[in-house]
Amino acid sequence: MKVYGSLSFFAYFCSGKQLTTTLMRRTILSLATVVTIVMALASCTKTVTSQSSSPFVQRDGAAFTLAGNDYRFVGTNFWYGAILGSEGQGGDRQRLCRELDKLHELGLDNLRILVGSDGERGVTTKVEPTLQVAPGVYNDTILAGLDYLLQQMGERGMKAVLYLNNSWEWSGGYGFYLEQAGAGKQPRPNEDGYAAFMQAMGQYALNEKAHELFYQYVRDIISRTNRYTNVAYVDDPAIMAWQIGNEPRAFSEESKEPFAQWLSEASALIRSLDKNHLISIGSEGIWGCENDTALYERICGDKNIDYMNAHIWPYNWSWAKQDSLQENIQRACDNSGEYLKEHIRIAHKLEKPLVVEEFGYPRDGFQFGVGTPTTARDKYYDYIFNMAMSDSIVKGCNFWAWGGEARPVHQSQWQVGDPYCGDPAQEQQGLNSVFDCDSTTLAIIRKYKQ
Repeated sequence: MKVYGSLSFFAYFCSGKQLTTTLMRRTILSLATVVTIVMALASCTKTVTSQSSSPFVQRDGAAFTLAGNDYRFVGTNFWYGAILGSEGQGGDRQRLCRELDKLHELGLDNLRILVGSDGERGVTTKVEPTLQVAPGVYNDTILAGLDYLLQQMGERGMKAVLYLNNSWEWSGGYGFYLEQAGAGKQPRPNEDGYAAFMQAMGQYALNEKAHELFYQYVRDIISRTNRYTNVAYVDDPAIMAWQIGNEPRAFSEESKEPFAQWLSEASALIRSLDKNHLISIGSEGIWGCENDTALYERICGDKNIDYMNAHIWPYNWSWAKQDSLQENIQRACDNSGEYLKEHIRIAHKLEKPLVVEEFGYPRDGFQFGVGTPTTARDKYYDYIFNMAMSDSIVKGCNFWAWGGEARPVHQSQWQVGDPYCGDPAQEQQGLNSVFDCDSTTLAIIRKYKQ
């Protein structure tokens, strides 16, 4: 539409003396109307073009879109990807590329990844090496690893969901920020028990100094530019979404209101820094909200939260017992189904997409070694994938976790030098990992890949 041409013609035409003052006024008004319409149409055209051609995953109501098409995925958790991408301790770029190739071949192109762990090194049950050694002090090898990971994922057309915090001890998170805010040494579950740990973590939502330290970390990471691609993170289509944390919780009744406020502040900060990427909480769902359905609905309804999350853990939540995993499989499925139905109901109410981004089940007999049977796990995976992907509001399903070609060395707990296999440092290695040789489980995943 040649708006400038019309304006030039009008200026030329009005220079003649044939027009009366009244005619000129009418013409000006008519032209103003035309220009307004033209500009509005141009704006609309630009918006539609932007949405249809955008390389970013976007939310359109209760749907995800990518380049104008519906985006729905089956993916996995690959929390250690940035460590593998580094050239320091724990780094193995050759393995990283092999794993990405295998995942891509399986159709698992959506990976949920830890940006980095926090705090001092040498602490058993915590991921090493850490990224944030002290507030604002970063291990550059891990940042380089994250850059390299995103570069490699981008080359394969894969999408990353990056989480920035953790309520659990295995990557620092809450406990790290509380200690750095002056709250003293924080309890650890393996030393002090989970009751003491969770009671202490309930103070995070109340600690504004801890929040400010976290917010600075958020600013530092999101404002980063990838050293290998020279693309700013905010402009990188390999990133699908930022997540506030891994399973953030209030941990107590008194902390629920401050918890909701913190999540709202954090999502608003992320939105102010990055207009291109989606934002989610990383929540377990109702279970992670002290079983308060109204609280879960409230935090997911925040204007800056683009989509909802749900995690499901039958063994961790005592729906299945260690000595009777196969016998408990129906109960695990039934309870999981009811749990998922409630989250689907809320997703429809809020008209936001839901991603089932963590679920797992131990190997038969509570064994951990590669090659041990996965009969019960396979039934559970089939049930969750089938139920989740049967409802249109569920736009993604990420199992926990990809172990790939790793083979556990110390099964009771990860030790420095062991390969990363999907189970965090505090858990039995192989407990919930899916290895590249788990043929029956991989067959089920292939059945549901999008």
